[in-house]
Amino acid sequence: MLQVASVTHRYDVSRPWLHRVLAGEPRQHLTAVDNVSFRIEAGETLSLVGESGCGKSTLARLAVGLHAPSEGTIRFQGETLSSVRAQPALRRQLNMIFQDPYSSLNPRWRVRDVIGEPIRVFGLAADRVAQRRRVETLLLQVGLAAEDGEKYPHQFSGGQRQRISIARALASEPAFLVCDEPTSALDVSVQAQILNLMRDLQHRLGLTLLFISHNLAVVRHMSDRIGVMYLGRIVEIGPADEIFHNPRHPYTRLLLEALPDMTRTGRPRNPVGGEIPNPIDPPSGCPFHPRCPLANPRCTREKPALLLHGKTEIACHAVEEGRLPDQLCANRGCGQVACL
Repeated sequence: MLQVASVTHRYDVSRPWLHRVLAGEPRQHLTAVDNVSFRIEAGETLSLVGESGCGKSTLARLAVGLHAPSEGTIRFQGETLSSVRAQPALRRQLNMIFQDPYSSLNPRWRVRDVIGEPIRVFGLAADRVAQRRRVETLLLQVGLAAEDGEKYPHQFSGGQRQRISIARALASEPAFLVCDEPTSALDVSVQAQILNLMRDLQHRLGLTLLFISHNLAVVRHMSDRIGVMYLGRIVEIGPADEIFHNPRHPYTRLLLEALPDMTRTGRPRNPVGGEIPNPIDPPSGCPFHPRCPLANPRCTREKPALLLHGKTEIACHAVEEGRLPDQLCANRGCGQVACL
């Protein structure tokens, strides 16, 4: 369904030209996505997880063509995204659910117009009556009432607004949906409702999902495969069960270590230590080495390649060299088994 090949995306974060000339500064670029490659098969859910600022949302926007990659290619059903944008029949099969349901909805439009716009733009209804019926069907499909189409977005709760966003995303009859942290702004009970709704719609409509989140519990519920991102790069990717039950990359292990677990109440944990490096001036070699308990001199010099190890692909010199312990010590540079 989607193939991302060696994609890099940079943002120009330079100061204005005159300031740079007076201070003698060069241009500055922030690499948000760095040489990322993956595939998504039809009908599956691939989730991307990682700390804030690791490039998840940028990659989501690249996947639907909102941004063009600085390097690399993205193909949807075998066509490059530039070709897809020129073909309405293919373009309507790509859609996105944004993180903030309120800012992504036009506050001046009634809900019937918000949901009906993709139907009108892509010519999916013969007339206004057919369009109105299709909007009513979509509202019912996401658990709202047909009469809600007459209201404005501000008249709904956060969970209801996210249901409206889902209905709008489904209005173009897509095959592929990018979900950029669709439940992060909602309370836990509403999160569960939205996630169950999305799972149900995926099974009924045969949707393919790219799911973006930093909540590992949500990812575990939604995913067939999981990709772990750090500072713009995928450091581990593989089947969801394998990632959760047999994590290999030190960063993945330390992320999972932070998950709440009632069976480990009162026992010490090993959270990720240190600070995220500056993406404008990233560290040499492996980007995780300043925070990694297993880093050695090679890690400071060489970027690890994403290589297949068993069922997962991992970018880590420690895994490649077979020096990964059963558990990681929280003490940076120790590299010993944690005392649990």
